[in-house]
Amino acid sequence: MTNIQTFKELHNNDEPLLLGNVWNPQSAKVYENLGYKAVATSSSAVAHSLGYEDGENMTFGEYLYIVERILKSISIPLTVDLEGGYGKNADEIVANISKLAEIGVVGINIEDSYVVDGIRKIEEKTVFAEKLKSIISKLKENHIDIFINLRTDPFLLGLENPVEETLERVRLFEETGIDGIFVPCITDEKDIETIVNSTKLPVNVMAMPELPDFNTLKKLGVKRISSGNFANGYIYQKLAEKGEEIINVKSFSPIFVS
Repeated sequence: MTNIQTFKELHNNDEPLLLGNVWNPQSAKVYENLGYKAVATSSSAVAHSLGYEDGENMTFGEYLYIVERILKSISIPLTVDLEGGYGKNADEIVANISKLAEIGVVGINIEDSYVVDGIRKIEEKTVFAEKLKSIISKLKENHIDIFINLRTDPFLLGLENPVEETLERVRLFEETGIDGIFVPCITDEKDIETIVNSTKLPVNVMAMPELPDFNTLKKLGVKRISSGNFANGYIYQKLAEKGEEIINVKSFSPIFVS
């Protein structure tokens, strides 16, 4: 069984697929050693590690290099957060996806929002659906097999009536041939259940302070759980705290205290 087949099967198990979100080979190897079945890049965490803000500010070439280094460091499947695709049109996005598939990436996230001048906005759903349809059609023409997880952002952006807007987008996007639905920032159990019951596609949720525990998410029918960039943020927050302790005590002893 190929890594792609393995990855697809992980979305059909009773237990939700728990993804470790990574930003370099070191973080990916930690999750593999812990027994995680697959990992995913966090575009935000990768961008921050390279000195950029999130929102496709790093180049695709820079991102591809990091992805390749991660792949060479682990044996478990890796899926890539491709944001809006790092391309101005379907052809450019398909070319990027092709490069990822060539080096062994098993899946991508692609999202229906974009960042302009630091502000995230959502794309008009019918326009985005047509672009998505074109991307998937071109991938099939080129015999590129990759798991396409569609991220839809009504909850992330705090839109009015996010459940209804998400349902409309899910119905429209699933007709394009995508493999999964990702709804970041959804946390209410009833909302999650409504979205899960609206589609036959596996539904992915993301770590949030109010997100239900994994057993509850399993009962609600969630098939994939992501940590997003929060582990990365937590680690560097702790680094800052230890760095401050070192300054205050004028000793490296804080980093040797368990």
